[in-house]
Amino acid sequence: MKWPSKRFATASQKGFGMYEQALKLEEQNIDLIHLEFGRPFSDTPLHIKEAAKKALDDGIVHYGDFRGSLHFREALVDKLKNFNNITAGVDEVLVTNGLTHASFSAIFAAIDPGDEVILLEPYYPQHSGKIEMAGGCVVMAPLDVENNFSIRRDLIEEKITPKTRMIVLINPANPTGRIYSKAELQIIADLAIEYDLLVLSDEVYEYITYDDGRHISIATLPGMRERTITCFAFTKAYSMDGWRIGYLTADRSLIPAIMAVIMNDVTHVNVFVQEGAHAAVTGSQECLREMLAVDKRKRDTVVEALNGMKGVTCHMPESTIYAFPNITATGKQSTDLALEILHKAHVVVESGNFYGDLGEGYLRVCFGSESEERIREAMMRLTKFFNSP
Repeated sequence: MKWPSKRFATASQKGFGMYEQALKLEEQNIDLIHLEFGRPFSDTPLHIKEAAKKALDDGIVHYGDFRGSLHFREALVDKLKNFNNITAGVDEVLVTNGLTHASFSAIFAAIDPGDEVILLEPYYPQHSGKIEMAGGCVVMAPLDVENNFSIRRDLIEEKITPKTRMIVLINPANPTGRIYSKAELQIIADLAIEYDLLVLSDEVYEYITYDDGRHISIATLPGMRERTITCFAFTKAYSMDGWRIGYLTADRSLIPAIMAVIMNDVTHVNVFVQEGAHAAVTGSQECLREMLAVDKRKRDTVVEALNGMKGVTCHMPESTIYAFPNITATGKQSTDLALEILHKAHVVVESGNFYGDLGEGYLRVCFGSESEERIREAMMRLTKFFNSP
């Protein structure tokens, strides 16, 4: 018996990185501070939870629209227009089980065996596994490390071949914390149009921007709406990571193929969870502003502390909940250093090479995953670790 499928068995399986190493210490009741996991610390805002509870009480418990509840998609159309400047009809929005499911559905709909998909490195590991499971080939195109991980045309164009089908973009960027400028996005747009490529745009951190940083959806650039699949989620901004709710928007010509994947995968998303997400979109956004203010304070605390540690330098993240400090001056490899920090300082950070070879020499530090008090404690532990003789 041939099991499992060779295609699935060979797909990238990076797991949870340092989190798996940390579990071994937690079994010994060691107090670890988790800065490796990209999860929000705050509870889901009350009005969102209450909307989901009310939906249950109101009997919203049966099968729903395969595409997502109509009134929810109508609210998402308004959000896309008012926040992202994307004009979409309700038939161009599909509700998904989080952004992971949105990108999975898009990749399986668009990628045939042998197609090549370009990821910008350092990259988010989950996307590579989906591409390989669909039978595609992952091609890494490096970002310009010397210029704060910026997008450079020549570094991407040299990776394009007749087999290239798609470029995957994460904006704002995980793990680097960059917000790509309009000029950088135009590079991707020009290449996509010139070589007739699709773009999968992961915009889960769209709301989490600092210092007047401006997020731009690449679908708003001329000629890009019809070739871009833009994916969103409620995970980070509304602290709804466990709810598993997201959505995508694409030109109506692309929707049937994506819908076919969703129907054969999950049929449709949980109906009462959609009511909670509807409340998030249509309700007061003050909760979002409050959580963002806390994340900004934690970001400032972390970056200031990191830059005071021996052998560490760190750019100020423009977005996301991650700092990406350079640790090459320590002379240690990223994984070795992350393990040493885990065992000696009892702080869990992710090794930079978890995000590809270009991440070597860096660590990813999530400042969104713990309280302000625990973040300060983590920085004290790291300062002692790095600055001790």
